[in-house]
Amino acid sequence: MALIALLLAGQTAAYAQSAVLDRIRTSAVIRIGYIEDAAPFSSVGADGQPQGYSIDLCREVAAAVRTQLNLPALETRWVPVTVQNRLDAVRKGTVDLECSTTTWTLSRQAAVDVSLITFVDGGSILAKAGTKMARLVDIDGKRIAVITGTTTEKVLQESLGQRSLKTQLVPVKTRSEGLALLESGKVDGFASDRTTLIALVSGRAGPRTFTLLEEDFSVEPYVLTLPRDPDFRLAVNRVLARIYRSGEITSIYNRWLGLLGPPSLLLSATYFVQSLGE
Repeated sequence: MALIALLLAGQTAAYAQSAVLDRIRTSAVIRIGYIEDAAPFSSVGADGQPQGYSIDLCREVAAAVRTQLNLPALETRWVPVTVQNRLDAVRKGTVDLECSTTTWTLSRQAAVDVSLITFVDGGSILAKAGTKMARLVDIDGKRIAVITGTTTEKVLQESLGQRSLKTQLVPVKTRSEGLALLESGKVDGFASDRTTLIALVSGRAGPRTFTLLEEDFSVEPYVLTLPRDPDFRLAVNRVLARIYRSGEITSIYNRWLGLLGPPSLLLSATYFVQSLGE
C-alpha cells in the first residue's frame, strides 16, 4: 500500500508539472496570443492570418508539440491580445503561449514564465525629419508619446529622472495611436522599440520623413511568455534551441528583418549562446 501511494503521488506531481501539455493533448488545441500591430514580429497579414518573426517561432513550437504529444492534428487557435493584457492572458490561462515583443524583466517573470531569448532590441524615439533630436538630452521640454504598461515607458521615465529632463510623456495604447499623434504634430516624438518603429513607418512614407534618436535608452531582450509549467517550458525551449543550433533562425530572421541588415553582434551572440544541445 505504501508503494502504491508513493507511485500515485509521483503521478500526481508529474501531472501538475504537465498541466498545459495535458490540456493541449486532451483538446487538440494550442492557444497562442499575439499582438496585431507589432510588425515585423507579430501582425495581421493581408490574408487575415497572424504573421511575423515571433509568429514563425510559435508555429514551430506548435508543430513540435504536436509531434511530442503524438497527435494526428493540432489546431492553433490565435488569440489577439494587447500590450496591456498579454501577461494577464498568460497568467489566467486564456492563452498557452504569448508571441510578440514582450521584454524579459524580473517583475514579469514573477507573474509568468519565460522562454529563451528570441530577439534583442533597444528603446528609441521616432521624430519627424528635421527635428533636432539626436540624443536623449534633446527631448528636454518635448512631448513624447509612449505605450502604457511597457518596459519602454518605465525605463524612459527612469532615464528622464536620472538626467533631470522636463519631458512630458503622453500615454497611448497602441503604436498606430502614437504614430498618429506624431504625424498630427500633437507630440514631438514617439518612444518604442527601435525595430518596430522602423517597421511602423517603412512602408508608408519617404525615407526622409522620419528620424530616430542616434542612441538607444534601453536594452530589450524579447521572450515568449507562458504559464508556469516546467515540461511545457522545456518543450518550448527545445524548439528555440534547435532553431538556433541548426541555423534555421537565419531564414526566419531574413524573412522578416533582412531588409534592416544582418543580425547585430549582440543578437548573433544571443543565438549562439542559446543553441543548447540535447
